[in-house]
Amino acid sequence: MSLRSLSKLDLVAAAFGLIVLHRYLTRKSKSSLPPGPPGLPIIGNVADMPTKKEWVTFAEWGKKWGGICSVNLLGRTMIIINSSEVMSELDKKGAIYSDRPRLEMGGELVGYSDTIVLLPYGQRFRAFRKYFANHLGPVPMENHIPTIQHETHRFLKRQLSKPGDLMQNLRKLAGGIILQLTYGITVEEGEDFFVNLIEGANRNFNEATVPGAFPVDFFPSLRHLPEWLPGMGFMETARTWAKATAAMVEVPFAFTKRQIASGTAPPSFVANLLEDEHTLSADEIRNIKFVASSMYAGADTTVSAEYGFFLAMTLHPGVLEKAQQEIDTVIGNDRLPTLADRPQLPYINALVTEVLRWNSVAPTGVPHASMEDGIIGGYLIPKGSIIVANLWNMLHDPETYPDPFVFNPDRHIASNGKPAQQDPRTMCFGYGRRICAGMSLAEASLFAAISMCLAVFDIKKAVENGIEVTPVHENTSGIISYPENFKCTINPRSEKAVALISQEYQL
Repeated sequence: MSLRSLSKLDLVAAAFGLIVLHRYLTRKSKSSLPPGPPGLPIIGNVADMPTKKEWVTFAEWGKKWGGICSVNLLGRTMIIINSSEVMSELDKKGAIYSDRPRLEMGGELVGYSDTIVLLPYGQRFRAFRKYFANHLGPVPMENHIPTIQHETHRFLKRQLSKPGDLMQNLRKLAGGIILQLTYGITVEEGEDFFVNLIEGANRNFNEATVPGAFPVDFFPSLRHLPEWLPGMGFMETARTWAKATAAMVEVPFAFTKRQIASGTAPPSFVANLLEDEHTLSADEIRNIKFVASSMYAGADTTVSAEYGFFLAMTLHPGVLEKAQQEIDTVIGNDRLPTLADRPQLPYINALVTEVLRWNSVAPTGVPHASMEDGIIGGYLIPKGSIIVANLWNMLHDPETYPDPFVFNPDRHIASNGKPAQQDPRTMCFGYGRRICAGMSLAEASLFAAISMCLAVFDIKKAVENGIEVTPVHENTSGIISYPENFKCTINPRSEKAVALISQEYQL
């Protein structure tokens, strides 16, 4: 058929169709940015950015602007995701949304840019993930169960002897597991050099990554100005923190190498990989060193979740009683629960899941960055955009979790073979191709700590001057968030419980 054979009406219809198609394609290719709060000239929304508990502000923006909104930070776009539906779409297109933004203070100046948490997406990142999968994935996790249970039993002993040192005891529990699996280091009772070393460096990182805490994150050129100028004190802080980061990477690695040289190194991630060190390239050794230092990063989230568990039990004695009844019925009181008991303890499993939902350990996760232009929810996501997922808001969405601020493990009990509500673990450990590589270890450690503690300890409100002290659930700011310090009493349930704690753990 030729154009000449077409009627004028046909030609008009065809032209109209082409116009409609052109407008459709133009609209899709020039989609607008997601809506958001209006900004100021030049600086955009810098003045609108919260400096603490940013997830609460982002949630308010979500109520006004929808499940996806955006702000302008000195010309750079930040996309904020408040909806699990939008995040699901983001997950499906994860190949282009899995990079990390450059963080001047925490990454470049303090030195975390070479750890897996801030490593750019690419070949080296995939190599790091492979190391993690081979050592901490679901299959190798079976080999680590004795270590997890042994270190948890050591925690019970510490908590029994020093009931007022809960946070310190939890940090040593998480540190003991990671240091043993990564470097073959057994933590000492009392003050432990390696735990203090690594915890200090990670604490610096958390402070360095609080949004808006350091102007250099918005104005990278500041790092090149003379340090005698007003406001440049962050450079001295960065140097101090960078030394702590370097020590975190180098010191335990060197310790394991000395063990290998003396023939006393127990099996560990580092020792196993350095058995044939002479066959490894300098880049491979460097990667092993930074992967090892990255493994401790998960300890912070585990400690936060465990501390959140004690807060939840303090506030909800009915949940504590129900959980202990399940353990007493299934396990009895002649032994401690083990990870092998998980299938027979549905309420404890639900309690673990609810701890992760109720107390968001990483409320906004670690920011992602887009590697190319994309479309999410019908909106343009420009290349280089910072992407923040407000996981806290999704985990407290009343449409998904009725009464979201109430601690209720029953919401996760299976019904007719299906979970009663969405499993929040998919949003507790990051998302997409940057989901936490140590998730299996974190879950196993959390279950072991919670089940063993419930078996032997009662957890109640503290009493001061004859009055019960009711703690408030508030969280600290930062990428990793903890419940604010609170008081509680932790006492053994019985003399039989004391005997269980005091006995030697059988590997």
